[in-house]
Amino acid sequence: MGGDVTNTQQPKKFKSLGIRMVSGFVLLLICGLPIYFGGWLMTMLVATFGFIMIREWGRMTESGNLPVLATSLPIIGLLSALGLGTYGHWEWALLAIAVCSIIGFLERTRRGGAHWAGFGAIYIILPCLAFIWLRADGGLDGGAIGFQAPGFAKLVFIIVIVIAADSFAYLGGSTFKGPKFAPKISPNKTWSGFFSGVIGGGLIGMLAAKIIGFDPMLGLKIAIPIVVASVFGDLLESALKRKLNVKDAGDLLPGHGGLLDRLDSLMLAVIVASCALILWPGMWPV
Repeated sequence: MGGDVTNTQQPKKFKSLGIRMVSGFVLLLICGLPIYFGGWLMTMLVATFGFIMIREWGRMTESGNLPVLATSLPIIGLLSALGLGTYGHWEWALLAIAVCSIIGFLERTRRGGAHWAGFGAIYIILPCLAFIWLRADGGLDGGAIGFQAPGFAKLVFIIVIVIAADSFAYLGGSTFKGPKFAPKISPNKTWSGFFSGVIGGGLIGMLAAKIIGFDPMLGLKIAIPIVVASVFGDLLESALKRKLNVKDAGDLLPGHGGLLDRLDSLMLAVIVASCALILWPGMWPV
């Protein structure tokens, strides 16, 4: 009997890992050219993803049909922030997010749950702006593209670290199991998975640094905070879904959630990385 259970669990474990890897690979294929070229192509990609996540957030936090105003306000805020950011007006872009959050809060006050509208604008649009900011030194308008652009290397480094940490955490947690990491928020996460993700993400960070052309030990130092941020980004969305009593943010991948479920780790990681680069601009050596 025990052997039968193991045989049924193992294929299921690796099937789930395969779906995670395939979905990550598909996202990389979709994002590859926009990240490579930057500029307005990158802005259009992020705007598309932001639009989908706003719709998912609306379905999570609104009961019944989504009011037109409740959907259009954050979309206007998203497009305004990304457009201003693409032209380099970062302070105005942040102001657009703040205004969108306040107006969304006020609009929702009469229907209840105003805090979800106010928080949702920041939760979704701020990471979208961080993506644009990290890649801002490339573009289709004559700026550096691909490996010639530091922004390309920064963004790819972060994405690769987050994907590696998630994959290693899943493998380590599924293999070693043990004590739960945050049982009240995400019952499937274990300490073994957390440390596997940190170790795996750190090793990939060293390898990526070597490929990019700087000290692997510095790559490790940069990778660890990114991994930790990605873990807490995942936990944050799990806590929000638990609070809202929803299983998945959407059905983009039937049975495996929506875009918010796929990008939750990366969203907080890019914000933390952006804040670190603003505070310590010399931390990225290339």
